[in-house]
Amino acid sequence: MVPAAEFKGKRDHVLILNDAAWRVVQACRGQHSKYVFVYRRERVKNFDLAPVMPYQRIGTMNNTAWQRARDAAGLTKVRVHDLRHTFGQRLRDAGVNEEDRALLLGHAIEGMPQHYASATVARLVDAANRVQHTVDRTTLLRVVNG
Repeated sequence: MVPAAEFKGKRDHVLILNDAAWRVVQACRGQHSKYVFVYRRERVKNFDLAPVMPYQRIGTMNNTAWQRARDAAGLTKVRVHDLRHTFGQRLRDAGVNEEDRALLLGHAIEGMPQHYASATVARLVDAANRVQHTVDRTTLLRVVNG
């Protein structure tokens, strides 16, 4: 659950991960008691001194690590938000219906039909996993304003 204070729409949001994303989360667990994605600034001198510098939570995706990885991959114009556009496009290409795409992307859904046709978590996980089967049919990354 993404708390309202941390979500753009200022409402609680259940984040559905596909199997690939879940494996990344699981691989990153354990370095910090509370946060999954953390970093530790490395010492530039006095490496032998205790205590070791503590892990801190990553507060933003557009950080030095993202920028270095993006540049190393030769994708200098790709923004973090382009990943969201790409996921949405690949969901659509995978045949995921508009209502489920909106839920997976965290869009607010208005109207009674959507209220009564609420998605199950299992259906949303299945929908999110479908993007892994669209590699041969769609662009891998959609760059907006790039």
